[in-house]
Amino acid sequence: MRKLLLLIIISTLFLACQPGNKAKDDAVNFKNVNQQMTKSFSDLNAQDTFKIELNGRKPENMVLVFNIKKAGGKEIYHVQLKGSDLIGDTDPNLDLSKEKDQMTFLKTIADNFFAEDNFLEPAVLPEDKADNYVPDKVLYEELKKSRLNGFKYRLGKENNVYIAWSEKEQKVKIYYKCC
Repeated sequence: MRKLLLLIIISTLFLACQPGNKAKDDAVNFKNVNQQMTKSFSDLNAQDTFKIELNGRKPENMVLVFNIKKAGGKEIYHVQLKGSDLIGDTDPNLDLSKEKDQMTFLKTIADNFFAEDNFLEPAVLPEDKADNYVPDKVLYEELKKSRLNGFKYRLGKENNVYIAWSEKEQKVKIYYKCC
């Protein structure tokens, strides 16, 4: 009986010291993303606040919220991107079949949202020519003259959105949308 009891105790200790089970190992350890930074955007002499949030616990329910506020606090741009849309419109060679990989992918998008090359200073260079990806030629010409800065972000595999402040219309507009 003593040997059996000793065997049970040793077995219990052995199992307790083993790493977690497979299901636990595959669990996603995720913290919501909440970042902000200031950059000149709607006014070359003032700093606007750019903010990105990634909220949710499951990729299909996650939402990436991006907004820009002027120096005085007034919101001038707001967009919500569904995690499921971002996952669905990505490189088909990228394997996102597992939830863990989807979470990592969405977190990477949020973490890289404010990469330095997404801030375009100025939005449009004087020598730039409008092409078929320019939805508003008048705004494009306005940006050449104002020399205001732009910002670009990715909606999917080949879908970049370029935005800038229109002094004339007093709002943020898309000035380029392309691959």
